[in-house]
Amino acid sequence: MGEAEGSAVLSGEEQQYSGSPTPFAFFLGVFIVFLVLTILVFPNVLAALFAIIGFISLAFLPGCVAINKEWEEAIVLRLGKFQRLVGPGFFFKWPLAETFLKQDKRIITLDVSRQDVMTKDNISVSVDAVVFMKVVNTKDSLVNIQNVWNSVMKYAQTTLRDVVGDVELDEVLARRDEIANRIAKIVDMETQDWGVDITSVNLQNVELPEDMKRVIARQAEAEREKRAVIIKSEGELTAAENLEKAVLQMSNRALYLRTLSSLEDISYDQSNTIVFAIPMDMVSGEIVGLSAFAGASKAADEVRRLPKEKEQ
Repeated sequence: MGEAEGSAVLSGEEQQYSGSPTPFAFFLGVFIVFLVLTILVFPNVLAALFAIIGFISLAFLPGCVAINKEWEEAIVLRLGKFQRLVGPGFFFKWPLAETFLKQDKRIITLDVSRQDVMTKDNISVSVDAVVFMKVVNTKDSLVNIQNVWNSVMKYAQTTLRDVVGDVELDEVLARRDEIANRIAKIVDMETQDWGVDITSVNLQNVELPEDMKRVIARQAEAEREKRAVIIKSEGELTAAENLEKAVLQMSNRALYLRTLSSLEDISYDQSNTIVFAIPMDMVSGEIVGLSAFAGASKAADEVRRLPKEKEQ
């Protein structure tokens, strides 16, 4: 990693992103020194001892170097005690005396298995979720808890049951985002000492019993029928208002012409039976005239019938 890594501050403690090649340089120097001594004293008996020490120091060189990937951080433990934090790339450590533990810094997806929960209104539902999280403090995630991923998942399961069990079924179905955000806040607050950040929690599936599905389906159907009846009645009311305005504005002749236009529209199909619907006020004069004519005809018949009756 080199000296450019500098230092990082975590929880008030200065944790060095150590790039010092001291361990590697030490064993390499020991190897070179004893190699030179072996050459100088050869073929003396000490040459064999110097050669053994040199090759032993050479064998320690691979143990002085370790590599972190770009998305990894590691903590170095010296004799079991935390020593420093190292980031991506090469880093050096003392073999045997120092060990290291790596941690993945990418966003991790945890699937919360399906939980059978009893809601506040005593309805059994099955809910599963997914948790998105990432490590923000490598030291705390490795030192303060044994298995951070499994622990977060278990705590998310418990919180999921508690939150869903504290609301009614309608809220679970209608406010899934609010419930998921509440779960995320609770889990994030309780896991702060674990060095993780809960990015988000999403409820994936909410399974209902079959009888409850049928009840909800009937309720939805009734709601749709209610809306259909309301929309239809509003349409009829609007049509009635428009027709009333049209009647007030149209004269008898205009209404008669509109009737003829309607008859023309439906006369294209010869199979249709046309019934002439004519308003009474348009033919009231003709009806009166026909009635008068019928009355006069009846009176004339009676007059003609009287002479015949007298003759008989």
